[in-house]
Amino acid sequence: MNGWMNKIVKVDLSSGKQTIVSISEDVRRKFIGGRGLGLKLYTDLCSANIDALGEENAIVFSTGPLTGIIQTAGRYQVTTRSPLTNAICNSSSGGFFGAILKKTGLDALIITGKSSKPVYLEITDDSINIKDAKHIWGKNTHETMKTLKSNSSSNVSIACIGPAGENLVPYASIMNDKDRAAGRGGVGAVMGSKNLKAITANGKKEIQVDNPEKLKTMISTINTLIDKNPVTGKSLQLLGTSVLVNVVNAHGMYPTKNFQRGVFNDAEGTSGEKIAETILQGRSACFKCPIACGRKTKTSNREGEGPEYETVWAFGAQLGISDLETITEANYTCNELGLDTITAGSTIGCAMELYEKGAYPNKMEWGDSSNLVKYVEDIAYRRGVGKDLALGSKKLAEKYGRPELAMQVKGMELPAYDPRGVQGQALSYATSNRGGCHMQGYLISPEILGSPVFMDRYSIEGKAEIVALFQDISAAVDSLVLCRFLQFAISIDTFKDILNVVTGFDYSDVELLEVGTRIYNLERKYNAEAGLSRKDDMLPSRFMEEELSEGASRNRVVQLDEMLDRYYKLRGWDENGIPTAETLKSLGI
Repeated sequence: MNGWMNKIVKVDLSSGKQTIVSISEDVRRKFIGGRGLGLKLYTDLCSANIDALGEENAIVFSTGPLTGIIQTAGRYQVTTRSPLTNAICNSSSGGFFGAILKKTGLDALIITGKSSKPVYLEITDDSINIKDAKHIWGKNTHETMKTLKSNSSSNVSIACIGPAGENLVPYASIMNDKDRAAGRGGVGAVMGSKNLKAITANGKKEIQVDNPEKLKTMISTINTLIDKNPVTGKSLQLLGTSVLVNVVNAHGMYPTKNFQRGVFNDAEGTSGEKIAETILQGRSACFKCPIACGRKTKTSNREGEGPEYETVWAFGAQLGISDLETITEANYTCNELGLDTITAGSTIGCAMELYEKGAYPNKMEWGDSSNLVKYVEDIAYRRGVGKDLALGSKKLAEKYGRPELAMQVKGMELPAYDPRGVQGQALSYATSNRGGCHMQGYLISPEILGSPVFMDRYSIEGKAEIVALFQDISAAVDSLVLCRFLQFAISIDTFKDILNVVTGFDYSDVELLEVGTRIYNLERKYNAEAGLSRKDDMLPSRFMEEELSEGASRNRVVQLDEMLDRYYKLRGWDENGIPTAETLKSLGI
């Protein structure tokens, strides 16, 4: 079939055995690739009662039919059970690794079991080899990639874990192409639990497409749409994702001091504009991406990539810190050690509020930038205060008797948008299958940025409908596999057209959207089997009970229950948020 490489391999690290996994054309059509295919392969293999860090867990790396072909299509998806949330987890990363992995001839790589010693996988056009990783175990991600590249061709792309993954920190990331991360949910810890240090990909195979001439025309059209859109054609190119700092702060929903406030007085000093003025060295781009939102930066002491918007916030306003250079160096350190910056920063913020409230014995104060990089290092090595911080905010706050001070959903920390200022995003947070996540339904688009249309961010009217729609579209796009930013520039209709041009299939808009609906329901079914229900579709009480006292979102709280009932009804779920038998049957699940 065009677009796909038509090969899926399962590698059992316990035995070393490799198996070709066959799937039907019907399954491929219903789940496509990326997030959908990874989910189907994972749930067919793993039950919902396994240990996320146990030998019986699997981890799936998957690409999609558009990977390696069009703009922003260098991404890959990782699917597993999260050690942070115990829910289903899909984590995505950009760069070049996805495209090069696909060009080795793989649509997906399933890894099971556990090696008796540290290993890495070497994948080429012709083989998958399990190699001894003793010489790179203990190295940081940059050192690991440098060592592995020194013995490979220039075309090789590498995904690996750092010390955080080796030490099973439940929010350890997988890093690829130096500074790109599959960051959320602890996928790096799952790799570490299998003694798998890295995967190297070196592929040169051609990807067959159904209509090459029409594909060229569509690629040109997409470039035009990217250029015309103010977000993809201007804002992200000029200032990167941190263009949002001043925007969100002006809306009074820029979380400050563990979401106690919605306005950070020093936001300007950590904004995209300030990054451009002070530490920016240049732009960086993923595979075939004209947007180039990445920032190459340099501080007085170090250089690297980032920080992105979420990281600027997590190590900045969330902690009351306005020292841009320290924030940036904490970001560099997370990349090198393999840590999710959102959870790391938010957990430190939780500890600071615990200390402020007299519930935490270790002195950790707002605005203290002098210890920030050390905290990050301590987390990765689980030493000193890092033993506590490595738990994540939910378990940390529970340990010290103040669970309400963890700003999380299902165990995953919320990102940099206070839900009291965006009712739709609040509902999206609560109902996200992987936890406190903005990427599974980015309602900031209509509620703040006016894309595709402006919606009243304070109103709950129509929010259940738009949240479900955005979640389903995002699941479909994650299965192609493409960058979320492309959704600003092109519609579901264009996504469908490019998919048909590449594969030769005849998807309709409705069928492609149904793929997203099917994925979302299968994820929800797995979570329900793992014991999650309405009680877990809940925000911290702060957002329902405490009004913000200043800024443009003051005097607001989240009206979650009203939206949740409507959302469940639209989804075809029961009052506890569980998909009904009728709903699952209608989707072929």
